[in-house]
Amino acid sequence: MDNSLDKPKTDKRVYVTGAAIGIGITLLLIGLWYVQVATALVYINDQEIQSMRTVRIPAVRGSILDKHGRPIAQDIPTFVVNAYLEELRPHFREEWKRSRPAKSLSAAESRQLEIQVRHRVVKRFIEMLQLDQQIAISPNKMESHFTNQRALPLPVITGLSITNVARFAENSWKVPGLELEATPKRMYPSPSTAHLTGHLKRYNYQAKEELPYNYRLPDYSGKVGLEKMFDQYLCGQPGTRAVQVNNLGYRQGESTPVTSQPGSNVVLTLDMTIQNATMNALEKGLKKCGAKAGSAIVMDVNSGDITAMVSAPVFDPNKFTPGISHALWNQYLTNRPSPLLFRATQERYPPGSIFKIISGLAALENGLNPKKLIESTGSFRIGKRSIKDTASPGMYDFKRAFKKSSNYYFIHQAVVEGHGKEHIVQMGKQFHLGEKTGLLPEQETAGQFPSIKRVRDGWSEGDTANLCIGQGEITVTPLQMALMTSAIANGGTIYHPRVVDRIQSPNPNIKENTIRFRRAQKRSQLLIKRTDSLKIIREAMFADVAEEEGTGQPAMIPDYNICGKTGTAEVKKPGDFHKITWFVSFGPFEKPKYAVVVMVERGVSGGKTCAPIAKEIYEVLIDQKRNGSLAGK
Repeated sequence: MDNSLDKPKTDKRVYVTGAAIGIGITLLLIGLWYVQVATALVYINDQEIQSMRTVRIPAVRGSILDKHGRPIAQDIPTFVVNAYLEELRPHFREEWKRSRPAKSLSAAESRQLEIQVRHRVVKRFIEMLQLDQQIAISPNKMESHFTNQRALPLPVITGLSITNVARFAENSWKVPGLELEATPKRMYPSPSTAHLTGHLKRYNYQAKEELPYNYRLPDYSGKVGLEKMFDQYLCGQPGTRAVQVNNLGYRQGESTPVTSQPGSNVVLTLDMTIQNATMNALEKGLKKCGAKAGSAIVMDVNSGDITAMVSAPVFDPNKFTPGISHALWNQYLTNRPSPLLFRATQERYPPGSIFKIISGLAALENGLNPKKLIESTGSFRIGKRSIKDTASPGMYDFKRAFKKSSNYYFIHQAVVEGHGKEHIVQMGKQFHLGEKTGLLPEQETAGQFPSIKRVRDGWSEGDTANLCIGQGEITVTPLQMALMTSAIANGGTIYHPRVVDRIQSPNPNIKENTIRFRRAQKRSQLLIKRTDSLKIIREAMFADVAEEEGTGQPAMIPDYNICGKTGTAEVKKPGDFHKITWFVSFGPFEKPKYAVVVMVERGVSGGKTCAPIAKEIYEVLIDQKRNGSLAGK
């Protein structure tokens, strides 16, 4: 009997599955053997020839903003085409093969050909992008980067226009090794703030750093102005990029273990609408009278806050990044008048007749009867010297002498009536003349003002005559005169000037780290014995603008009562005679808000040159207040 039916049948699929598993295990074992044994020496060799390089990544610099948050200085993105040399090596080799001549080359010739080959390859790929901007790096600079920093991207075109950014995006697939990157660039939208904000310089990497870096990408720090004063807040915290390179110095990979942190924003008291209008008014006034230099300040009389502060001529801070050209820098250094000088604080000037505010206040405090009449003969004689009066001969009380700016009257009061040198010096010291304000420590002069000891020893009547009309041994800055005018307007309080309101995080949602600079910090209070002294000065300043014979009439605005004082100081140097012209003012008379000070070098007179400039500034202040009131309704 056949027992074959009793034997179990074997399924062929079991054999197939077993065979597949066996083959898979065999391949896996072969692969592990290859990795661990056959190629072990390759991995060991790669590990030995690879190393890490750290790269310092600069942070986005904080912005400088006006009181309304409008940018005065800020980092904006600028687009750069970078070449990654490690990705271009095969193309360098191909171009080398095509370019190498049949004859043998010397080492120097071969080196030069390599330089040209690399530049040619990059240039050809740039042309394939169909941009209207050309490669911006020379063969020698490319070679320097190849030799010293080949692991880093090489910027070959900077500052791409929006059109070229679009063209790059459209054509980048055609070329290897080129990438588009957005990098920050410092921009200053308005040149009117150049002296105040200052400018940047290349970061000094010689200074001690917390971390050692192999490479450092270009970075900048403040050179002068607010950029330097608040650099520690504006600069932010740099980041670190770790780049893995092989023994030839080419990048193999990278990571960013430490990201950069943007700098804080510095918010000022400036109002850029007023700032730009003040600059426009000053430049227009300079052009009209043929002058080339001057300064203007707008200050809140009740706090010392600076609303506008300008100086002309001015430089362009945008030219300092990435680096100013030698030709332009030499031009800035040699131009006269110098555009680098901040005339609001950094230069000292004789005040001329605007100083009669102080000498007049000193006389009133010493008992001067403002109604008493003095007859001017047209010139005041001291010894052999005759001082000509700019006002016509006639009878003068205090107000008429003030508004007509009679030198005779004020010299007579100081020299004859006994309201003289020591009273004037003591009053000037109360206004801190001869002292720095502390606003811009590295951009400020203290001016010159005599001491009590000086006027007691070796001081003549001629010196006293000069002093009481703002000539001789006295020089001031426009900022000092703005503070003086503010004190007259507000009832005798001298404030510390303030231009920075706060330092805050670039993230508007973060409030706790904000640093605030206290408003209306009192520096001192005028010691006034006579209750109506300041009132008499204010009324005389009002008359100087509003009444007939007033030298400040060109500043008059209907329905807005401006109080002012003109000044014209003579400067005599060998071969050079010129005038420093002034107009100091505040308004409105009933409830003072702003002080406006204008100074012009080589002007015609305070009334003809400076008062019209101040009028234009006040008109902008009035318009802004009116528009602000309407917006608030």
